[in-house]
Amino acid sequence: MSTTFVPSLAQQSSAGVKNYQALDLLCTLIAVLDMNGAICFANAALENALGQSRRTMEGGEFALSFTEPALLDKALSGARSNDFAALRFEASLQRLSQEPLPVHATVSIAEQTGHVMVEMWPLEQQARQDREERLREQAQANKELIRNLAHEIKNPLGGIRGAAQLLQMDLASPELREYTTVIVHEADRLQALVDRLLAPHRHPHDVGDVNIHEVCERVRSLVLVEFPQGLKITRDYDISIPEFRGDSAQLIQAVLNIVQNAAQALSLRIAQGDGEIILRTRVARQVTLGRQRYRLALELHVIDNGSGVPDAIKERIFYPLVSGRDGGSGLGLTLAQTFVQRHHGLIECESQPGRTDFRILIPLP
Repeated sequence: MSTTFVPSLAQQSSAGVKNYQALDLLCTLIAVLDMNGAICFANAALENALGQSRRTMEGGEFALSFTEPALLDKALSGARSNDFAALRFEASLQRLSQEPLPVHATVSIAEQTGHVMVEMWPLEQQARQDREERLREQAQANKELIRNLAHEIKNPLGGIRGAAQLLQMDLASPELREYTTVIVHEADRLQALVDRLLAPHRHPHDVGDVNIHEVCERVRSLVLVEFPQGLKITRDYDISIPEFRGDSAQLIQAVLNIVQNAAQALSLRIAQGDGEIILRTRVARQVTLGRQRYRLALELHVIDNGSGVPDAIKERIFYPLVSGRDGGSGLGLTLAQTFVQRHHGLIECESQPGRTDFRILIPLP
């Protein structure tokens, strides 16, 4: 007598999960549902976004994860009756102890019979990726502009300085020599500015093992020497962060530029004795940088309690020669962004009165 093997529901579910595990590699949020809307599989990106494990979510009604469950219910009804191949709509996902997450959702019939796939793209993530792309394009344009401008300035500048020195040798009057001294001094000052503009493009990338907390401690000691009174630099480190390959000198310079900017912006607070900068390190998971997905990334925050970045320059703070304070060269943040981008990372800024947060993201191995 022949026996027909019929897999149990648990075995069928397990087989279905294996079929969808490759979806964990995607950065989009994906839920696989049965025709009644129950969750059969949730990928890692969705777990991270909702703050729940897939084991907790599986078997639950996915429509309840939306602020407006009727949107998904309507889409599932259309899928059951084969009204469409794919349906798109915008909605918001509910998250534990966080604001709802706006998403663009697509509902389609999965390849596996009886399953529906819901793909979601966080609108804030899309906006962030667009902003990253603009920053990278801007950095590349800045690089070309700076290099061309610097070379155009250097040649006539050398001629001006040389002519002033020759003229100075032929002048007997000390009063007249004072004028040529001013010309030489100002030419040297402009030469130093040009050298700073070209610095990040001249120095080779000296790669080695980098401990981000050694970088932070070096920067902290340097800034506290410069501001010994009225400034507190608080450490908030995740000591489990692994070392990664990078250029320590460039990263020290990048973090130093940001922390020095923060300290200079805290001048009034420092005078009152309550200026504070927080150096916070964390591990970010499933991060997209430059349209590439990374499983882990370093997240370094430089947070100060100053008056904030002026609204007039918020969108341009990483442009060269843009500064929010009198006497600033406007090069510190530009160089910092360049050095971090050399490590396939990015610097972002969120600022409001009383709290400015510069966030450095760098992929980890």
